[in-house]
Amino acid sequence: MADKIKVGLDISQTAHIGGVAVYTEELAKELAKIPDLEMVYFFSSLRKKAPLFIHGNVKKYKLPPMLFEMLFNRWRNVGIEKFLGPIDIFHSSDWIQPPTKAKKVTTMHDLVPIIHPEWSHPKIVVVAKRRLALVEKEIDCVICVSKSTMNDLANNSRIPKEKMVVVYEGVGAQFKPQNPTEVSKFKRKMNLPDKFILSIGGVGDRRNLKRVKETCKNYYLVITGQNIPWIPHEELPLLYASSKILLYPSFYEGFGLPILEAMACGVPVITSNVSSMPEAGGDAALYVDPNSLEDIQKKLDEVLEDKDLRDNLIKKGFKQAKKFSWEKCAEKTAEIYKSVIR
Repeated sequence: MADKIKVGLDISQTAHIGGVAVYTEELAKELAKIPDLEMVYFFSSLRKKAPLFIHGNVKKYKLPPMLFEMLFNRWRNVGIEKFLGPIDIFHSSDWIQPPTKAKKVTTMHDLVPIIHPEWSHPKIVVVAKRRLALVEKEIDCVICVSKSTMNDLANNSRIPKEKMVVVYEGVGAQFKPQNPTEVSKFKRKMNLPDKFILSIGGVGDRRNLKRVKETCKNYYLVITGQNIPWIPHEELPLLYASSKILLYPSFYEGFGLPILEAMACGVPVITSNVSSMPEAGGDAALYVDPNSLEDIQKKLDEVLEDKDLRDNLIKKGFKQAKKFSWEKCAEKTAEIYKSVIR
């Protein structure tokens, strides 16, 4: 092995939207800054061009992800080295698990397709199960984005717990209190009211939107991906800062990035007392039973009517968000790389 560890990282997920794409982009940027690593990036997509945020070695392939899924997960007759050259470690995302002579690290964001297949497209469920079987046989280390995800993986796979490590996600520096003038401009552009409650859309019933809508029937409610489009990541701080509350009573999350992003922007958060959400929110969120409409309604009314409670949540939220950074995430990931090749 050379002085530097040569790491192949799959960044294909940056072609999509959502938490996995954010994780992949932010981690890739920070890993590129670590002097002990020599990064090479694998990117395949028909949707988008290769990302511009990487100033490094990107191997780009304008081919459908399903083709690589067949090549790497099913046929398995071509190694990732054919595309990246020799590497010490290959760090996979949540779609492909290619053959490789290198050590294998993967990130497990959640187990939605395994535990709750009803919330996923059937094709994604099939791919997730096939890939998990490969991970069980071959992986050297699984990075779990929360203790909750690690426990889910331990309970729903044959991967030994000693191969799992928790590395929390981070909060980008752009998530901070926003300039009021820019917030006003954003509201006008998006045709948003002066006061509204924000919630996050998603596939299936996972985000508990039926109860959210019922709870907010007397308030103006904005749901990303429903009554407003999905907002580009660079404008998300303005969306959070425009809202009065983030109402996020999800049934299941791998980590729960919106909780911390909203807190960093100075927005109080109401979220669920299950899954990974207490790990993200700490003592800075107000927690609800996601199955209880009455509990959600009660907590929402409390935050809207009690200024002291609201101010306290905002203050604690700033403190909680500062505990998480992408730099710290990358440093811990680099430590894992070093440990698996010792």
